[in-house]
Amino acid sequence: MRFSILLVGLMAVVSFARAAVAQEQAWLQIEAQPGLALAEERARAYASVFADTAGFQVGSGWYAVVLGPYTPEAAAGRLVSLKREHLIPRDSFISDGQNHRQQFWPVGQITQTPLQDAVTAADVPLVAAPGLVAPEPVVDVDETPKQARQSEAELGPDDRKGLQEALRWYGFYTATIDGAFGPGTRKSMAAWQDENGFEPTGVLTTRQRNTLLANFPADQAEFGFETVTEAESGITITLPLKLVQFDRYEPPFVHFTEKDGSGLQVILISQPGDTVALAGLYDVMQTLAVVPPQGERQRDERSFTISAKGAAVESYAYAASVNGKIKGYLVVWKPADADRMTRILPALQASFRAVGDTALDPGLVPLDDATKAGLLAGLEVRHPKISRSGFFIDASGLVLTTTEAVADCGRITIEGINDATVTFADAVSGLAVLTPDTPLAPPAVASFQLSPARVGSDVMVAGYSYGEKLPAPVLTFGSFAEGSGLKGEPGLNRLMIEVMTGDAGGPVVDQSGAVLGMLLPPSPPGAPLMPAGVAFAASASAILSQLGAAGILTGSASRDGQATPDALNAEALGMTVLVSCWE
Repeated sequence: MRFSILLVGLMAVVSFARAAVAQEQAWLQIEAQPGLALAEERARAYASVFADTAGFQVGSGWYAVVLGPYTPEAAAGRLVSLKREHLIPRDSFISDGQNHRQQFWPVGQITQTPLQDAVTAADVPLVAAPGLVAPEPVVDVDETPKQARQSEAELGPDDRKGLQEALRWYGFYTATIDGAFGPGTRKSMAAWQDENGFEPTGVLTTRQRNTLLANFPADQAEFGFETVTEAESGITITLPLKLVQFDRYEPPFVHFTEKDGSGLQVILISQPGDTVALAGLYDVMQTLAVVPPQGERQRDERSFTISAKGAAVESYAYAASVNGKIKGYLVVWKPADADRMTRILPALQASFRAVGDTALDPGLVPLDDATKAGLLAGLEVRHPKISRSGFFIDASGLVLTTTEAVADCGRITIEGINDATVTFADAVSGLAVLTPDTPLAPPAVASFQLSPARVGSDVMVAGYSYGEKLPAPVLTFGSFAEGSGLKGEPGLNRLMIEVMTGDAGGPVVDQSGAVLGMLLPPSPPGAPLMPAGVAFAASASAILSQLGAAGILTGSASRDGQATPDALNAEALGMTVLVSCWE
């Protein structure tokens, strides 16, 4: 295995790994004290929190306080978990117990306790106890910085490469594994020291080097990490093959599904494409059920990352476009496995490489027409419970839509990816205003027409007739029939036009490009059924009156003449947006 080879020459660590595996036991050494009385005091404090506290003399007048024993795999997981909870010092490490001599805690108990597996270890209560405080960063007492440099100088080439591999494994080092301790390696060492509670000198002491490498064998044994070179996709990555297994190709994805109920999925991404295709992939990823809407997103022209967190699933995605090819990956896990993922995800992130000049061939496996039409390739897509239309009414991105579109929503989006909040709603008029969480830059903004429209004049409605199925709004043409409702109700415009449900909330535009009103939803159940081709819109004057009373300022204009077809289309389509309501 790649990492085992790189560790050749680190005799102390290899000896520890072999002994631990042979005996199938490991301990977490959490403190060492120079006197028995102080060691017993500290052991007593830890025992009030951890039932598996033990203490042993370790020679030269020192006494170690430890937890365990565990299997090596359980010890590695326990170490990460307790450090995160700040319940043990950050310089705690895994020991094989070979230096344990006389047992002093529990008092009078000399016999060893049974090994604990990962389940029993996790059952130990995690509660605060008097006297247990996370220590301040300390300088390793075994070596001064000068002594650390001297011991480091004695390391062989494989030893040095092994340290760089360990730093990369835990996400601190990203450069070439060459055994040269230049500025990049020193910076990563300092970052590791700072993360683990040591003074960030950039030079590791002997004890720190052993601590850094101690979890390597246990991680490999528990997760089965192996470097996988996926020739068809042109990707190399280290995968936990005890938890995932290759399942299938569905371009642009290579699926590694869960193994033995692990709950972990890894999906490699490989396809031809430039930055435009990358942006499209980013939008598609937002619609997947395994990519919850919560969590951080970062995107630039060449790459993106998504750290998604939900109640039922969490995931991490990365993709980049280089030389006309898009390569990346998506990792999916259960929130309950968050501790385990702190050991798995850095290995995937640090090892991912795009190799060669190939991308996954869309014709690699036979796919039906529906699959070929999109990028989803068998992944479940998250759909909104309702989608309607809306349009921009100011330069910051305020959107006017219908109250039907935003009722009882857990989340509201504009254009599928921009979260928004309802800042105004009136059930009587059916008007609602959305404020995007992040200001937008609308291509066009509505100008409301206050001059009376001529009966029989041409109008058009811009709207997402088919919801999210189409990437752009549709223009539907008709005529203006009357400036009131069928019973003379004010504030309404009657139109003769064939519209669809998804068009509701869209702008009604005249031939000058000004907005005459907002299309209202069809008649609710139980109301008289209108003949085909009859629709109603809230009038521009009614809209401005409602918004003005709420302190929302919008533009108005009395336009004459007729805009060119291109200008009219750009105006109507540029102001219209998709409004989606999610559970």
